[in-house]
Parts: sequence; structure tokens; C-alpha cells
Amino acid sequence: MPLIAALCLTLAPLGVEGSDRTLTAADKAANALTLEIYRQLIGIDTTDTPAGNVTAAAEAMAQRLRAAGFAAADIAVLGPKERKKNLVVRLHGSGLHEPVLLIGHLDVVEARREDWSTDPFKLIEKDGYFYGRGTIDMKVHDAIMVAALIRWHREGWRPSRDIIVALTADEEGGCCDGVEWLLKNHRELIQAKFVLNQDDYGVVADHGVPQFFKLVATEKLYADYQLLITSSGGHSSLPVPDNAIYSLSRGLNRLAAYEFPFELNNVTRAYYERMTGIESGTRAADMRAILRNPPDTEAIARLSRDPLDHSLVRTTCVATRLAAGHANNALPQRAAAVVNCRILPGHSAEEVRQRLLQVAADPAIAISYIDDDGTVRPRAPDERGFAPPPLLPEVTVPLEQLVGQMWPNLKVVPSMSQGSSDAAFTSAAGLATYTFSGLAVDREDDREHGRDERVRVQSVYDAREFFDRYLRLLASH
Repeated sequence: MPLIAALCLTLAPLGVEGSDRTLTAADKAANALTLEIYRQLIGIDTTDTPAGNVTAAAEAMAQRLRAAGFAAADIAVLGPKERKKNLVVRLHGSGLHEPVLLIGHLDVVEARREDWSTDPFKLIEKDGYFYGRGTIDMKVHDAIMVAALIRWHREGWRPSRDIIVALTADEEGGCCDGVEWLLKNHRELIQAKFVLNQDDYGVVADHGVPQFFKLVATEKLYADYQLLITSSGGHSSLPVPDNAIYSLSRGLNRLAAYEFPFELNNVTRAYYERMTGIESGTRAADMRAILRNPPDTEAIARLSRDPLDHSLVRTTCVATRLAAGHANNALPQRAAAVVNCRILPGHSAEEVRQRLLQVAADPAIAISYIDDDGTVRPRAPDERGFAPPPLLPEVTVPLEQLVGQMWPNLKVVPSMSQGSSDAAFTSAAGLATYTFSGLAVDREDDREHGRDERVRVQSVYDAREFFDRYLRLLASH
């Protein structure tokens, strides 16, 4: 069945039920445990810096699981580097169905105290929000998963399938020590029928009001490039027009002005088809217009003013780092920039490198690919982004059911992630991977990777409830 038809069939509305959000004593205890673990994880620096230590977080969670009664044989803390070990834990089920793997990363993006209004490595509750590095991306989900495992084990719940949770390193920084390493070296620990990736929020909100629930079915391909120009330099009292900094800047300016071609794929087309029933006015009309053949160019231009829409319909590249010069009184002998690209599925990193060469339009600017381990290579890989997996009814049917119960009238919308995650590794390994969660984030206040990262307090508890109820539905069929 074509993906578009499968999306329309699988995501057909299942009806809306009344929502009973009255919490039981067990739910209240689960909220308290989640908050306790959340606070502990935020307090552990897991950045890819000399101060960061992912192993400390993995060991802390393993200790909690051991104390809750998990057998030593069902908990593994392992990895190739002392400060970057991963946690893998298994809750045994009846074996009626094949296991499900839940993945989430423990590492976070670097946060500097002087840039924040609060301590980034301390969970702060203020004005209805939780602040701290990882409050969204993604220690909230790590805490929810660990708390759920502990609750299920204490209650003696036996799901219909094994539930495997892998909390890993090297998603935000570093190379190769997380999910990729586990797949290559300990596939037997994480082998599953499919993967649920928790590395995103699912409820897209507008000033606290849920708008739709996104089910990420595919991702862009991540790629870093080095733009480098060298010259003989010289005395700063004798400036020359081919100053390395000026030449590189001109190339970067051409790149900043360039737009990659408009393109829809199966998932983004289905996304806009669904969104036309959610949006209204000019925006809804523009969405319908870009779905035509040929698409309306003026509608594309209007939608592209929104950074979200712009990134959904194009490959994007942006300069993220600069380094140049060696002395204040000397012309630079070297100027370099890092350009980060998020590439639409179906295109390769080498294809985009060739396009960057054309756009920079300066033979003096060498453009190379930066590998995951930091190695600079003259060519980029030719592999293209992974194709969307089939949407399994055993995943989507309980999802539609629960979303309808917790957020009546909210539509589940297939989506493409503009970023990238460890889903790239599990998908490449042949494991169908789906990314969603019950966390709600305002699209105008998404502070992932940014200063003063925060999330609404109630959103955390709703996400905890969603995760518990969804896994029980998934593993009870």
C-alpha cells in the first residue's frame, strides 16, 4: 500500500471519548517519583565537555532500578568509554509478542551558567514552568521511562511483550558511543520488533492550547561541513582584497541568501493535508495551494516565512561556527567556518556538498565533510536519508485511542523532524522507528538547545500519564 494511503487509513479518526483526568493515589505517587528522578538527572552534568559524565547518570538510574527489585541480569551499564556508558534495562513480559525498544539519550547540549537566568544544572520550578538543561531535550523523558519501569515492576504488571529501555550517550555531541555502538556491539540486548523514540514532544501547543499531535515518521539527514580558505597572510598595514576572512564571508553571505528547492515527500505531503483541517484563513489556503501540481509559488513564499514551514519543505544549511586569524596585527592565513545542514530524505550529504561548492562560487574555498568523529574528509557519504517505515496498526491504533481520550478532538498528524536523532541509527539497522511523546510544548516557546530551556509543569505530568497509559495499551493487546 502506498504510504499516503497507509497514512490516511491508519490515522483515520477513531472517535473522541470523554477525558477522566482524576489521578489515583498510584498516579500521584508516580508523579512524585518522576519529579524526584527528573531533579536528579537535571543535576548531573551530561554535556560533551570535560565536566560532563553520562556514566554518572546511567549508574544513578541503574541504582534506582536495582533498589526497585530489577534483577542484575536485566540491567546493563556498558560502553566503550569510561564517562560515556549506556544503560539498558529489560522488563520481562509474557512473550506473546516481540519486544518493543524505547530509546532516549542522557546527554545534553552544553549550557553556560553566565548565559542563563537560572542554574542550568538545577531543576527550578518557577511561574508554572520547570527550568534546566534537559527539561525538554530530553531528561524529562528519561525520568518518565525510569519511573514507569519502577512502577510497573512494583505493581507486578506483566506486559504481553518485553519492554526494553536504552538510555544512551552521544546523541547531542561526541561520536559513536551510544545507540550506534549498542547496535554494532550488543544488538542482542536491544533487538525488538520496533522502536519508540522518546526524543521529541508530541503535543504542539499555542500559548498552552494543544493544536495537534505529531507522529514523526521520518527525519532529515544531519551533516556538518568545513569551509576553509587559506592565504599567505602578511602585515595588517597592507590589506589586500583577498583577505581570507573577507573571502570566506562573501561565500557565507551567498550561502545565507540561497534557498534550496521546494520539495514535498510522502510524509510532509500527508502533514500538510492534515494541517489544512486544523489551520484556517490564508494559512490553510496556502497549504492547499502548495499541494497542487504544480504548487503555487506565492503560497510557498508566504509559508516559508515561518521557520518551521521553511525547514519542512527544504534542505537547510546555516553557518554555526567561525575561526580565523592568528594575530591582531597580521592578515589572516586561515579562515574557517562550520556549516550545519539538515537534508531532506532522498538526498545525500555529498550531493549537498556539491551544491555548497556551487553556491559559495569561489574556488579558493575548500568545502569538506566533517565526520561524526570529527575527521575532516574531502568527500561526504553518498547514503541518502532513511525511508519512512510502514505505520503499524499496533502502534497507531492505541495512539489514536489515547490521544482522543486525553486531548479530545486533537488530530494525530504525520510529520518529518527537521532535526535528527538516534532514530537514524535504529532505522538504518532495519528497526521500524516512530518518534512521539505526550509532552506539550508551545511552538513559539521551544527552547531546546537554547538559553533558559523550560517546559510547563503540567505538561510533564501529562506526558508521564500518557506514557504509562500508552505502554499499557500497547503491551496489553
